[in-house]
Amino acid sequence: MRIERNLISNTIDGLYDLPPRKKVSDKKGKKQRKKQKRAMLKKLHEACIGAFLGPGTIPPSHKIQQMTLILDDMKPSDLGLSEDMPYFTNPIPGLTPMVTMMPVFKCDNFSICIFCLPPSAVIPLHNHPGMTVFSKLLFGSMHVKSYDWLTSMNESSGPGSELDSQVMEITASKGSPRLAKVHFDGVFTAECNTSILYPTTGGNMHCFRALEPCAILDVLGPPYSEADGRDCMYYRSLPLHPSRSGDDGRARGVVYELLEEIKKPDDFFFLGAEYRGPRPM
Repeated sequence: MRIERNLISNTIDGLYDLPPRKKVSDKKGKKQRKKQKRAMLKKLHEACIGAFLGPGTIPPSHKIQQMTLILDDMKPSDLGLSEDMPYFTNPIPGLTPMVTMMPVFKCDNFSICIFCLPPSAVIPLHNHPGMTVFSKLLFGSMHVKSYDWLTSMNESSGPGSELDSQVMEITASKGSPRLAKVHFDGVFTAECNTSILYPTTGGNMHCFRALEPCAILDVLGPPYSEADGRDCMYYRSLPLHPSRSGDDGRARGVVYELLEEIKKPDDFFFLGAEYRGPRPM
């Protein structure tokens, strides 16, 4: 999910009637809770520094495990979030629900951000080129569908001759739709485990649809960068014509679909919002 400035295509001041910032209390109990919340984000930030070593790298397995354990333990309150915040309702009834993005931290090697989705809000099918991405659903329920490109007809679970050979000819042309296999198609409900996707596996292309108010904490490494060739691409799924054997896109228990690159949908954009929670440093 792109967090570059040119994808945050609109910030509507006054759209949300945000409450004024609360003055910091001098009471010991509130100070302690604030310190604990900041400690969780600081812990995540420090783990990211050790895990993400720059473009072209994937965090080693022990760092992935460390990151996953930290994210699994994170709660909405650790980031100053609650379901009654205005970001999780549609401020203009009758219009497409808008997704709000809060940037928490960004450097050359990684970025941390929060996505706020009202019910029925959609983040369309997009990719994460060259990235490892950790996603933690903090609260809510959403439908997720993710894909990986089919890179070889000789993959162990690949279609081989079980899919129509015409499909292989279509996908061989540059710029044409490409064959992808479905990695996941189902519902995530908090408090589910952190999901991880990799540059070529784990569902690098995915789309979300909120079934109820959702908050998603994303950690991406390296972050999107158009200048470095990591621009966000959008796709649409095309139906596979049934093969002669009647497989209809299924082979050996795996589902295959054609994905075609498209422009960013006209009715989709992020609203940028200031992150008001604890800071990682």
